[in-house]
This record gives sequence, C-alpha cells and structure tokens, in this order.
Amino acid sequence: MASERPVLEARSRLDGFNADRGRVLREVERRVVERVTARAGRGGDGSLEYVVNDVCVSEIRRLEGSGKDASRWRDLAGRLGNMPTAGLAAELRTLVAHYGQDIVGNFDPRVYRFATRVLTPGLGFLFSPLQSLRGGVGGLLAELDSRIQVEGPLELLRAMAERGTLVVTPTHSSNMDSVVIGLALMRAGLPPVTYGAGKNLFTNPFISFFMHNLGAYRVDRRLRFELYKEILKEYSTVLLESGYHSLFFPGGTRCRSNVIEPSLKLGLLGTAVTAYGNLAAAGGAHKRIYVVPTTINYRLVLEAETLIQDYLAETGKSRYIITDDEFSRIGRIIEFVRKMLVHEGAVVIRFGRPLDPLGHDVDDDGGSLDRSGRPVDLRSYFVGADGGYRGDDQRDAEYTRLLGRRLVAAFPRESVFHATTVVARAVFDRLCVSAGTRDIYRLTRLPPGREVPVAEVVRGLGELRAALAARPEAGRVHHRVASAGDSAVLDDAVRALGSYHAHPVLERRGDHLRIGDVKLLYYYQNRLAHLPVEVRS
Repeated sequence: MASERPVLEARSRLDGFNADRGRVLREVERRVVERVTARAGRGGDGSLEYVVNDVCVSEIRRLEGSGKDASRWRDLAGRLGNMPTAGLAAELRTLVAHYGQDIVGNFDPRVYRFATRVLTPGLGFLFSPLQSLRGGVGGLLAELDSRIQVEGPLELLRAMAERGTLVVTPTHSSNMDSVVIGLALMRAGLPPVTYGAGKNLFTNPFISFFMHNLGAYRVDRRLRFELYKEILKEYSTVLLESGYHSLFFPGGTRCRSNVIEPSLKLGLLGTAVTAYGNLAAAGGAHKRIYVVPTTINYRLVLEAETLIQDYLAETGKSRYIITDDEFSRIGRIIEFVRKMLVHEGAVVIRFGRPLDPLGHDVDDDGGSLDRSGRPVDLRSYFVGADGGYRGDDQRDAEYTRLLGRRLVAAFPRESVFHATTVVARAVFDRLCVSAGTRDIYRLTRLPPGREVPVAEVVRGLGELRAALAARPEAGRVHHRVASAGDSAVLDDAVRALGSYHAHPVLERRGDHLRIGDVKLLYYYQNRLAHLPVEVRS
C-alpha cells in the first residue's frame, strides 16, 4: 500500500508553519477583534461589555467547578460596569490574543522525519520482530501496512494535495484516531495535516509530545463562550486560506454508541466554506479546497467499554469530556496494541473521493461537478448579479449543511466492516428475536450468560453478508471477511472479542454462543445500525 511517491510541495507547507505562526495569529486576532467590535456598535448581546462578561462568567463557572482560583475573572467582571469603551476594547484584544496563543499549534520537521523514518518501522518491528528483521526496513514497513491498511483513490488524493488544500474529515470512535490517521497519511504518501485535538489528550506525555510537534492545535471543550468558538473557527479559516492541509472530526467528539455518524457538528466544517469564499473574494478562486470523507474502521476499539457505558447512562449524554478513559492509561494502550494490532488488517482507513466545499463531486482534474456530471463554476455561488463577492453568513451556513449531508451519505459507503462487526450484528439479531425486543435497556436486564444457537448465528451471518453485498451504499466487508466462510468468520470474531476486553463479549460453548457482555455486543453491532432490520431477519 505504501506510496513511493514523495509528497513535495504539499509537505513543505507545514514545514514552514512555525515561521508563519505569528502572521497566522495576528490575522486571527485582527479579524476577530474587527468583527466583534463592529457587532458591538449594534449594542445588546453584541456589546463589548456583554462579550467580555460572557467570558468571565464561563471561566468563573469552569474554575469553581475544578476547585481553582477564579479571582482574576471575578475582578474583571466586577470592573466591567464602569469600564470605558477603550478599556473594554483593550480587554477584548487581550482575551483574543490569550486564547489564540492557547489554541495555536506547532510543527517540527525533525519530529516528522523521526516519526517517518524511525517510529513507523519500529511499530512494524513490534508487530512481528523475526519476520521484520528478515526483511529489513522494507519488512518492517510491510508488517505495519498489514496491520494498518489504507484504501481509496490515493493517487487522486495525492494530486489534489498538490493542486489545492485538503480537508480530511474522518469518522471518530477512539482517541487512537489521531495517531492512526497520521500513520495512514504518512504511509499513503499524503501530506501531514494540522488538526484540532481536545486539550485533555495532551495529558498523556508520550502522545502529547508527538501531537504538539506534528501539527495539532488545542481545542479546550470546557470553554463554552462564543468568543472562544469564534477564535477557534477563525484560526481554522486562516489556516485553510493559507494552504495548510487540515483535518476535522465532523462528528465532534468520539461517537459513544459506535454508529456511523448520522449527523455532524458543522462549526469547523463551515470554515472550509468560509475560507473558499474569502479566497474567491480576494481573487483567489483558483485556490481550491477539497473535502475528503474518510472512515476509520477498527477490529476492536480501545475505549469501547467506557464509551458504551457513557452512552447508555442518561447522564453520559451530557458529559462532554471523559478524562479517565483507557486513553489516559499508557498500560492499557500497550495492551491494546499488543492484543489487537497483532491481527492482520486490524485497522482500515478508507479515504473517499474528494468533494468541493459545497459538497459537489470533483473530477480527476479537481473541477466541481453537479449531480448530472456537468462542470460547476464554484465561484459563482459566492458572487452577486454584478459579479462581486457577497459575504452572507446565512448562505454559507446552508452551503455547510449541504456539505454535511454529502459527508453523512459518504460515510457508510466508505466504511469497512470487520468480522467483529458483522458477527456482533448477527448475534445481536438472534438475541433480539429470542428476547422479543430490540430495546437495549431491556436487553441489559436479561439474566447474564444468555446463549444463542451457533447454527442460527451462522445462517444470519450469511444473510447479513448477502445484504451488504447487495447494498454497496451501506459499506463493504473487510477482504478477510469476504474471502472466508461464515463459520470461519464467526470463529475469528469470537477469538477477537474474547481476547481484549475485561470480560469476553462472546464465548463458544458447544453448539451455542454465550453472550458475556450485551453492552459491548450492542456497541460493536451498532456500526451496522444503518442497515435496515428487515433485510436480515
């Protein structure tokens, strides 16, 4: 899979990021301050006093909740009522500069070269020491490729990376995603990208070192005030306008239920639309932005137990940040790598064909196409009757929704299902038939150790695979699943689901399967939740 084609101009963009960082931050500060100040002239919720007070209230609430000193913010809030306009403007500039510095990323070409030349082959050695040593560096990389597979129109994407700016938009199910997608881009010959990562992820020193030096910028999800969101989006917009390839997880935080994201958070995604509109307004409509739907498909998921517990708990739906999951424990990560990534094809990253920022298909030359395959002048979507550029937030929001819908439609089609997924679905279906319900909360109250006949699961597995083969828009099974018989796929999945989690999800007992953890069974089968029930019953 690995590409021999060097990423030339595309990679050099991030190589020069640190020298450009000051300009990027100044541009972000200028735009945000100008925009907020202009809105303040209309008064009401847009007034400077309101904006700064919103920051103070949010920070006081956050710090008090953590037991930390919030006196700075109480003092500022107390002075706002008597502060002159010039003073409020100064506070606004200070705040924008402060949070901009907190967000901004870093890229060290030396760390990138280390990761490319040393760390990546090293991972290959961990997977298979003897075989890797026999094959030298090539053998090491081949071992890695067999575990982390990359699929899709890679040659086309390499061409697009040199023609314009890529926005990679993967599904998100694990904190391992950032590491995995970085490896995938590297091995596919695609350039490194800058991406937003939750600030809580920087608490792991080992992971933090690489994230900090490989283009990640910090996203503090505890900061809920509008000014912070505006700074974050402007930072992303300026990066894209400057030609830095980027990555967003459009589903937002990790998907706790493991379903393929049916809806997206459009905040950062909308910056692709805004950036293109700004480029068009500046006469740079030829500078294209390409959005790449991407799926990350795990055989097993590191944090599956924590995520599904959080999803099923009603309170979990409002708990935005999990700070003590498996990703915070280095020992658990090592165990995950050792027990999961020893399997061939343990992770499949599949890139789809790129879209333009409005969700149009793109031809091989990078031009936009409408639904009938006719060329589209993308700039015409951003100009008025007189040919001049028209800024319109409402219009851009609608364009972003169109893009979001195209991504949601692409995700299932670009998904790859492992044996663990299809077997979990087949077993879950049999369990639901025998229990007379598909309500997960009722199923979790069943007596432990429920069993289903192997013969019925094998038959259901065959029906499920046939249904997937007939519906390419619903995704595809992993080639190892496609080439194996139903019984072999079942045995493979039972081994995997019994090898990593604290308690085996499934166990073979003669001609029956014992369900050891119905919550995890539900979690893994959820990857196929978009497939209608009636086609496999």
